[in-house]
Amino acid sequence: MSFNNNKFRKMKKIILGSLVALSLTACSDENYANLNVDPKNPIEVPGNFLFTNGVKSLFDQMGNTSVNRNIFRLVAQQWTECQYTEETNYDIRNRGIPDTHMNLMYTNVLHDLKKAKEAIAADEELFPNEKVNPEAMITIVEVYAWQQLVDLFGNIPYSEALQGLNNTTPKYDDGLTIYKDLLTKVTTAYNSLDASLPGMERDIVYNNDISKWKKLAASLKFKLAMRLADAEPTLSRQHAEEAYNMGLISSNDDNFTLQYENNTANAHPLYADLVLSGRQDFVPADTFVDYLNDLEDPRRPVFFDDNKTPYVGGVYGDFNTYTDYTNIGKVFFTRTLKGDLMDYSEISFLLSEAKERNYNVGSTAAAYYTQGITASMEYWGIPAADITTYLNRTDVDYDTAPGTWKERLAKQFWIAMYNRGFEAWSVWRMYDAPGLRLPAATETPVPFRFTYPVREQNLNGANLAAASAAIGGDTQQTKLFWDKF
Repeated sequence: MSFNNNKFRKMKKIILGSLVALSLTACSDENYANLNVDPKNPIEVPGNFLFTNGVKSLFDQMGNTSVNRNIFRLVAQQWTECQYTEETNYDIRNRGIPDTHMNLMYTNVLHDLKKAKEAIAADEELFPNEKVNPEAMITIVEVYAWQQLVDLFGNIPYSEALQGLNNTTPKYDDGLTIYKDLLTKVTTAYNSLDASLPGMERDIVYNNDISKWKKLAASLKFKLAMRLADAEPTLSRQHAEEAYNMGLISSNDDNFTLQYENNTANAHPLYADLVLSGRQDFVPADTFVDYLNDLEDPRRPVFFDDNKTPYVGGVYGDFNTYTDYTNIGKVFFTRTLKGDLMDYSEISFLLSEAKERNYNVGSTAAAYYTQGITASMEYWGIPAADITTYLNRTDVDYDTAPGTWKERLAKQFWIAMYNRGFEAWSVWRMYDAPGLRLPAATETPVPFRFTYPVREQNLNGANLAAASAAIGGDTQQTKLFWDKF
């Protein structure tokens, strides 16, 4: 049953307004003290504002391409650098990239989401049933952020994190234990969501379409489950099948995306990195361009500029002259490029994997694979005829493409994750495919994880040492708990 208390709330505001007006006439010392309160910098921030900031900060951090903050497109070998090559040669620690990323995720994302939940819980103007959906929505975004951090580092501060001065040296929790807790939390959030109840004021993702939030929760549960396929196969199957029956993202309309605005202040972060910076630091990598050229992939005119045709990728991990190579596609220089954190294509490929593992998830591995390619191409506006031609290629068709099922799936999955560098890199880690190259300058192996922040060594050394020992050493070649093969 829907609930409407607008009339009551208006009456409540009128009464409160009258009381405030009367109190201002009293001229007590307390009233004079209140004149020193800055209304533009409130002591207490509403929960919906904190939620908005946490969500946008998550999209911004995962979507930018600053070499000081986010180098995932480079690690996935979809882009490479021109003048500066430290990042494409995986000199990650000296740039302080792990420090910056962990700090932004804990402070700008997870801290704000935690405070949003606390503010909503404490808001006396909200009835209990008005808090249900907002709290569940916050939990879903929190789960996404926590998984990303585990998938980047392994063991991380979790159960004792975000306590501020109450605990400045939090312990590191086991990554698998965190995953299990995240599965519980996202399942609870899914079950709490109720379309008959109010949503979150200022929902900048789904505009309070609770059915889409439920699909996101189920899809996130499914993604967590599929990451565990090699590490915990029984648990993986249980949660994957549960998530499938809950109802996953089923079209590009359900994607977990953020529509950036046509202005400088709220433009996609790539606009600042590629346009406002005035720099020419990146070109598509030869690793990526060569794969797409071999397949005559119709996404090339979107992913790449036409300044060089046939398309020529910059040498991965070497110095590259910007004008000598194919440039990044024009759409990635626009203010209104959508931020994308989870989509129909990703879920489709994961369903294909699940079917190969004999999970009860409906259709066939081939059908889901085809669905994943189609979803990616439709997202980028590729004409239907070109999609059909591509799918009919013997080196694309699921039954005739070369390699094992993992190799066939991984290549198309990795391509579809263009502009989602972290997930493209995760595809390579999960399936050990497609083949990536050693960087030209140093031939440093592709990382399996990021090393822990140097700041943590200085401020939380004992717990960091224990975490490093638990995962098998704090190196870029240490595999995560779910990366078994």
